[in-house]
Amino acid sequence: MAAKPNLIPLLTPHKMGNFNLSHRYPETPGIWTREQVEAWKPIVDAVHDKGGVFFCQIWHVGRVSSYSYQPNGEAPISSTDKGVTPGLDGGDWSPPRRLRVDEIPHIVNDFRLAARNAIEAGFDGVEIHGANGYLIDQFMKDQVNDRTDEYGGSLEKRCRFALEVVKAVVNEIGADRVGMRLSPFADYMETGDSDPDALGLYMANALDNYGLVYLHAIEPRMVRIGDKLETPHSLFPMRKAFKGTFIAAGGYTRDDGNKAIEDGYADLIAYGRLFLANPDLPRRFELNAPLNKYDRNTFYIPDPVVGYTDYPFLEVPA
Repeated sequence: MAAKPNLIPLLTPHKMGNFNLSHRYPETPGIWTREQVEAWKPIVDAVHDKGGVFFCQIWHVGRVSSYSYQPNGEAPISSTDKGVTPGLDGGDWSPPRRLRVDEIPHIVNDFRLAARNAIEAGFDGVEIHGANGYLIDQFMKDQVNDRTDEYGGSLEKRCRFALEVVKAVVNEIGADRVGMRLSPFADYMETGDSDPDALGLYMANALDNYGLVYLHAIEPRMVRIGDKLETPHSLFPMRKAFKGTFIAAGGYTRDDGNKAIEDGYADLIAYGRLFLANPDLPRRFELNAPLNKYDRNTFYIPDPVVGYTDYPFLEVPA
């Protein structure tokens, strides 16, 4: 069976499509200034000219940062004052500062403004990044969030910040232009949860109530970046709870991606690493052709060519 109709070329956090609301490291694209909005317009136009649909992933890294990338050398912000272990994943992580309750609406508003800017730049919608151990994830996961106020403690309170962001963005640009990425089972950047099944199901039901256009969830087997573990957990309860388009991601091949669609496990399968290394991935899947091997060392470098546009297309005899 040809896989082409089932693929979605999500450029998840590698080269394009994700825009930071905070400072984490150099060369990270942003969407908070007028100059940035104008700079993205010709890029978005080029994607549309090729018939593409382009969503802007908006995120805030929270504690996954250091003093050197913060305004005036201040501490990164988070749900907690517990930091990421220095040296983890090669980062020089600085201890964060716990956000005060009165500061949280300002962060929510940053997401709203970023969404508005994305639409002004011409994007078809935004994906709220609530995964991978970044700020929203830091609020939702009980192994990080140690607050005792209205943003911590119970599952509902820990998810409050995430859903305030969703509400603000939906009210600004409309639910039909908003998706969200979640990784309830992952422990990226020491951001795990004691009951990921309950967290995932709660968020899936809540997002369904807002009528989001899609939910993009990372497979439970992807506990850590680069690993693909055996697990009894499944995204299927989340898929059943969310009535919009459900996108599954995480270590998929051509064959198990097709099977997931055939079994009704997901509506779409996201390929990130394989798509970076294979610009004609749908064609290769359709022909069951060999794939280029990706080079993880080039995923996050700022070079506009190396690791981005230098992978070869498939040569098919005429």
